[in-house]
Amino acid sequence: MTNDLRPVLDILNRLIAFPTVSDQSNAELVGFIAAYLDQLGVHAQIVPNASGEKLGLIAQIGPSVEGGVLLSGHTDVVTVEGQAWTSDPWVLTHREGKFYGRGTCDMKGFLALALAAVPQMLAAPLTRPVQLAFSYDEEIGCLGTQPILAALDAHQPRASAVIVGEPSLMTLVTGHKGGLGLKTRIMGKAAHSSRPDIGVSAIEAAARLIQWHQKETVQSQSQTTDNGFTPPYSTAGVGTIHGGIALNTIPENCVLESDIRFVPPDTAEDWIARYRREVKIVEATMIERHAGASITVDVPENIPALRPDPNGVAAQLVRRITEDNDDQMVSYQTEAGHFQAAGYSTVICGPGSIEQAHGQDEFISAAQLRHGQAFMKSLIQTLC
Repeated sequence: MTNDLRPVLDILNRLIAFPTVSDQSNAELVGFIAAYLDQLGVHAQIVPNASGEKLGLIAQIGPSVEGGVLLSGHTDVVTVEGQAWTSDPWVLTHREGKFYGRGTCDMKGFLALALAAVPQMLAAPLTRPVQLAFSYDEEIGCLGTQPILAALDAHQPRASAVIVGEPSLMTLVTGHKGGLGLKTRIMGKAAHSSRPDIGVSAIEAAARLIQWHQKETVQSQSQTTDNGFTPPYSTAGVGTIHGGIALNTIPENCVLESDIRFVPPDTAEDWIARYRREVKIVEATMIERHAGASITVDVPENIPALRPDPNGVAAQLVRRITEDNDDQMVSYQTEAGHFQAAGYSTVICGPGSIEQAHGQDEFISAAQLRHGQAFMKSLIQTLC
C-alpha cells in the first residue's frame, strides 16, 4: 500500500454523494458498498431495520476463525440544514489539502479507508480476519448497533478487538461517557389561572424535575476526580420543554426532553432509577390534588459508556500500530460502548478531528487520510 490517496478519494467521493441524513434511507449507499465488495469477491451480509428502509452491513476478509479485528463505522450523517456551506456538502471538494463534504470526518473518511484497503487485505496472507461492520442511525442514538451485533453473532466468528473509527486524529481513545436521552410527559389538570386551587400545573411539576437535573449535576461536580474526561463529571440537563396553551390557563400538559452524560463507573441503570424516584415523588404531590395526574418517562436513547481498559486486547493492538501510549477520554458517545457491553475489547481510533464533525464546511485533511492509510497497512501486517 502506498501513500497514493486516489483509491481512498474515489470511494470517499462516492460515499459523500449519498445524502444519508438520519431521516433518510441509506440503502443506496449500502448497495454501493455491497456491490464494491462483491466485485472483489467479498460477500456482504445486509442487516435491515424493521421497515427495510435502513440497512447495516457486515463482511469478512480472511480466514473464518476467531481472534480477528473488527472495523466499525456508521453510514449516517447529520443534517446540513441551516448551515452556510461554501461548497456543495454532497460533493467532495478539495481546497488547500482539505477535503470538504458532509461526513468526510464523521465518519465516511474511515469507511473509505477501510474499503480502499480491502484489495490489500485480500492479497495478504492473513491468519486472522478483518471484519467490517457498518451501521445506520448512530447519530440518533446508535439505533443500528444492536442488529449489527446480532448479525455478527449469527454469521461471523468472534473478533478479539473492535476499532471504532470515529474521528480521533488517529490517536487512541480508550474511554467515553455514556449517554441517556429521556422524554418525560406530565399530565396535570387544566383550570383558569384565577383558580389555581382547582388545577394542577404540569409546568410547575416540570420545574421541579428541571431542578433535579441541576442538583444532580452540581452533586456530581462536587465528587469529581481526575479521570481524563472534559468536564470530569456527569452532567444532566433539559434540552427542550413544551407545555401550556395560554398565559391565563393552568397548563395541563408538559413534555421535557433531557440529556444525561455520565462518566464511568456510573451506569445508565443507576441514573434512570434515580430519576424515576424523583418522578414518583413529584407525581405523588400532583395526585394528592388530582387523581388523574401522571408522569411517564421514556428512554429513547441509552448509550453505554466506554469504560477505559488500557491493557485490553484492542488498546494494546492500537498502541503497537500507532505508538500512542496515552489514554485519551472523550465526552461524546459512540457505538464503542455497545460493543464493549457485548463483550468485545473495544477502542476508538479514526481520522479527522471531532471539532470538524457536524459543522458547516466539515472536512478531513489529506494528512489524516494518509495516517489512516498507514494504519490500515500496519493492521494488515499485524494479522498476517
